Amino acid sequence: MSARYYEPEVLKRLQGEMLEILDDFIRVCEDYHLEYFGIAGTGIGAIRHHGFIPWDDDIDIAMPRRDFEKLIRVVEKKMGDRYLILNAKRYPSYPLMTTRLVKRGTVFVEEVMREVDCPFGIFLDLYVLDNVADQPLLYQIQSWSAWFFSKLMILRAIPRPTLQQRGWKARVIWAVCGLAHRALLLPLFPAGRLRDWCEFWCRLCDKQNTRRMAFLPDTSPYWNVVDRTKCYPLKKLEFEGRRMNFPANLEEMLTKMYGNYMELPPEDRRKTHYPWRLEFSAEAAEEETQ
Repeated sequence: MSARYYEPEVLKRLQGEMLEILDDFIRVCEDYHLEYFGIAGTGIGAIRHHGFIPWDDDIDIAMPRRDFEKLIRVVEKKMGDRYLILNAKRYPSYPLMTTRLVKRGTVFVEEVMREVDCPFGIFLDLYVLDNVADQPLLYQIQSWSAWFFSKLMILRAIPRPTLQQRGWKARVIWAVCGLAHRALLLPLFPAGRLRDWCEFWCRLCDKQNTRRMAFLPDTSPYWNVVDRTKCYPLKKLEFEGRRMNFPANLEEMLTKMYGNYMELPPEDRRKTHYPWRLEFSAEAAEEETQ
């Protein structure tokens, strides 16, 4: 299935709402001295476009575990009327290990998530960084175990996940996914248990001072790996007229993830999260009528 793209005015409005969330998020982080930095497509956007990749519809933020946990407490205590924390711990049917900072009063349901019973809305994507083992063998075990259980979470909720493969390869993978989906609905695999197993492996080295931290439940467990000896001090880059934090070695990280990230991908490789259902906030609707 080819990617779908937004009408320009819809994308601009969506990005505007996301920037409002980002501004509130940065303000909280600065007020409470919480560490964060942009990663992945947000990093590419900052370097290549000084803002969003032109067709992009999300913002990717990474936070060390300790800062993330404090952020959640602050948001729920101080901003609960405006934002909702969406993750698998609070909503067991949510099939991802990312956390979404969702703006209340909005709806953003991706096509692949249309059968998932969760309060989806316009959001900021938060990636929790956990310590990963310095010992090579333990690192491999930790990485692939966390990755494996995160994929079981997705398969339990979504029988036809989004794939990078096309053609007959995709059909074969979807057939296998369908079988796995039915098996994972058995009482042996409650959604919360899969999440607990995944988090156990993510947090295996919680009490150790390791050289690296990572978000392991990604497309690849090696994608979002942060080397503390290279990441700091964080640097400020422009993103849509505001300044936000990025790793000192952002270019190196993006090259490892994407190769030549400065080259625009062909149109059929430009990823979006085009929604099955989208509703903007009442505030945005009122602003447009003024």
